[in-house]
Amino acid sequence: MKYVDDFRRRDIAQGLAAQIAAEVDPAREYAFMEFCGGHTHAIFRYGVQDLMPENLRFVHGPGCPVCVLPIARIDNAIELAERHGAIVCSYGDMMRVPASKKRSLIRAKAEGADIRMVYSTQDALRIARENPEREVVFFAIGFETTTPPTAVAIRQARAEGLENFSVFCNHVLTPSAIQHILQSPELREMGRVRIDGFLGPSHVSSIIGSAPYEYFAEEFQKPVVIAGFEPLDVMQSTLMLVRQVNEGRFEVENEYTRVVSREGNLKAQALVGEVFELRARFEWRGLGEVPFSALKIREEFAEYDAERRFALSESRGRDVKGCECPAILRGVKKPTDCKLFGTVCTPDNPQGSCMVSSEGSCAAYWSYGRFRIDRQRQGAREDAA
Repeated sequence: MKYVDDFRRRDIAQGLAAQIAAEVDPAREYAFMEFCGGHTHAIFRYGVQDLMPENLRFVHGPGCPVCVLPIARIDNAIELAERHGAIVCSYGDMMRVPASKKRSLIRAKAEGADIRMVYSTQDALRIARENPEREVVFFAIGFETTTPPTAVAIRQARAEGLENFSVFCNHVLTPSAIQHILQSPELREMGRVRIDGFLGPSHVSSIIGSAPYEYFAEEFQKPVVIAGFEPLDVMQSTLMLVRQVNEGRFEVENEYTRVVSREGNLKAQALVGEVFELRARFEWRGLGEVPFSALKIREEFAEYDAERRFALSESRGRDVKGCECPAILRGVKKPTDCKLFGTVCTPDNPQGSCMVSSEGSCAAYWSYGRFRIDRQRQGAREDAA
């Protein structure tokens, strides 16, 4: 634990806070998007925002793979279990995400569908071995971090001759999403969102490296700092972003050098490249269709592709009326801007994916009481006026 504690030391945090306060330009505003939901929770859990100057704020991005999966794909997973009679294996954080008609995987399970929570792809393979007479589908989600284990499972299924195993692939790609955000109308036309730089994802970058971010750092002139998940990581990375903005630089810097390299994990990349290829388009909740932002299973492994094995319907699910999760994922709104937050929508009764996932912005606001702090500040400003 001592190693982890070194990245949570109060004295160093206070020193970094003082340094950031000394280096920000009081005549300007700073807005940095933390793409990854893990950073959002670190910021709230450790009160990092409260250590920042008033003119520096964090914008919460779409870096939660559970949150960005569109309702239609959850509808399809339920369909696999109910219509096609498959055993659907899902990670736990997907079980309560709302689907169409106020349904979810866990509700479908309660109604009789054979949907099982698993902790790894190996659990799904074990279930396939134990049920040779049943179709078993692994509901694969996640960014680049969780893609290699899915590739391993597909290769292992082929090696073992598991003909009843397939994958419903929903793996998405981080750099494409960041580029899409920078090209969005809110940034380019309406001016509703200003982002001065990015806290780059940690675990994703351990796989793909820091090099993939170099193109849009240069193209859009936005600095990127790959940041670790501990509070001192976030604060040091914020200081590095402040310095880049002040100096007019837009480079990719790596604060998380203890884990991330420029080239990334070449073995994992080769494995993913062997099993998967790019999709031309894929829908993200909050972002719409994003070109070349997701993966599909290659033709060579087509027999393990659930989308080819089963005829899935074209669902057009919509978010609950009044739910601002799509806008929150784009960084246009905060959870407290949603009228459902804390009233109709709570962790016990989630209306949107941002309240369900352990990495969702709404869950972070609720879990760490950020909404109370924001409302207190708003009240104080109104009283002063």
